[in-house]
Amino acid sequence: MTFDVVIRNGTIVTAGDVFTADIGITGETISTIGQGLSGRQVIDATGLLVMPGGIDGHCHIEQEEADGTVHEDDFASASASALLGGTTSVVCFASHVPGRGMVEQFEAYRRRGGRSRVDFAIHQIVTRTDAGTIEQDIPEIARQGAAGLKVFMTYDDFHLTDGQFLRVLDAAKAGGLIVSVHCENYDAIRHVIDAHLAAGRTDAHAHATSRPPGLEREATYRAMALGELVDHPIQIFHVSCPEVAEEIARARHRGVKVSAETCPHYLALTENDLKRDGFEGSKYICSPPLRTQADQDGMWKYLREGVIGIVSSDHCGYTFEGSNGKARHGRDADFSLIPNGMPGLGTRMPVLFHTGVNSGRISLTDFVRLTATAPARRYGLYPRKGTIAPGSDADLVLWDPARQVRITNDLFQGNIDYTPYEGLHVTGWPVMVMARGAVAVQHGQLLRAPTAGRFLRPEHPTAHPAND
Repeated sequence: MTFDVVIRNGTIVTAGDVFTADIGITGETISTIGQGLSGRQVIDATGLLVMPGGIDGHCHIEQEEADGTVHEDDFASASASALLGGTTSVVCFASHVPGRGMVEQFEAYRRRGGRSRVDFAIHQIVTRTDAGTIEQDIPEIARQGAAGLKVFMTYDDFHLTDGQFLRVLDAAKAGGLIVSVHCENYDAIRHVIDAHLAAGRTDAHAHATSRPPGLEREATYRAMALGELVDHPIQIFHVSCPEVAEEIARARHRGVKVSAETCPHYLALTENDLKRDGFEGSKYICSPPLRTQADQDGMWKYLREGVIGIVSSDHCGYTFEGSNGKARHGRDADFSLIPNGMPGLGTRMPVLFHTGVNSGRISLTDFVRLTATAPARRYGLYPRKGTIAPGSDADLVLWDPARQVRITNDLFQGNIDYTPYEGLHVTGWPVMVMARGAVAVQHGQLLRAPTAGRFLRPEHPTAHPAND
């Protein structure tokens, strides 16, 4: 049999195995894995790792905020960055801003995604729990194919009370939707922010001290207790430190249905970056905040053990120079007025490979599990996405494990004017990316046009996958 494309002589890496074989692709799909395959197009992958395309399960792209602004990285630009960094599918967020219903906002956001270069699924944010939202809207967006719900336990415009959170959990259980949670204690953080400002603490590093690990740990415990009460799975987003991961491990040990993710910035950056001169520290403001070097070192154990099962970017790009970005309130604004978030779609996989695989902290199979297979399982996309197997989409990354690259922002072609990893030298880089059987990136050249991406509906209920 002659295939449309054959990838020959590559070292295939899945979440469970590493082996050398050829991959035969017909149309958009992997047809077979074997030896000596024939194809109308042959790609020689000698010396390269062939891995599933990355799945980034936590991306804020072209998202509306309550103040009327829209995140500056739109679908065309953000998905370009994703592809250039080896990511072929994303899960992003539909807003739930005041004045419009949830279903209206979900459908509008799906239309915006028509400009994506990569396949995309949608989390639905929940910021209010009126009867219409709970009884009509959540069941409807479940029917329309939402990947899950997201709730916040902090931020003025987003946070839910415990009672509201329980209402969401009940509705999610009825609709078969997993609930992902941003865990920080809203009232305690507000108390510390007010104390900092009263004492004249306005610098970027005060952002970290106003949101200490204990407030993330407390909210995580509380979220898991509420999930346990309802007997419904939850996912803890962007775990920043070992003491939170330890709380999750204890809950899992007693049978709580909870999974967790972290992000590369908690594995490669520290709170010292917030101390950079002048306004530079604002580039590193995100929530939960960056932690200490000791916290960073302690996180790897929980990734290896699977307590933290996913590494997502939490891409939340605000420009450094733009009028809607970090300086929207002026460069002399106190830390509490600076938008929270950092870009990370393009750097997620290279930074994790460099800091994790090259250092021996995680294995190659761990890398694939954390960046592709586990998020595919978590959001109901597996085995269509997240693995290399007959019948799976031909979303593939040909990775040169020896290629050395100095990270600069211009590598990723997004709308955000900085990367927090500027100047970092990494070893390991994607040299070719295929999306549904077509070459999307080759040697840093972006070949896939906007509108090529498709909306992804979960192929099975997402509410009860095993812990990653």
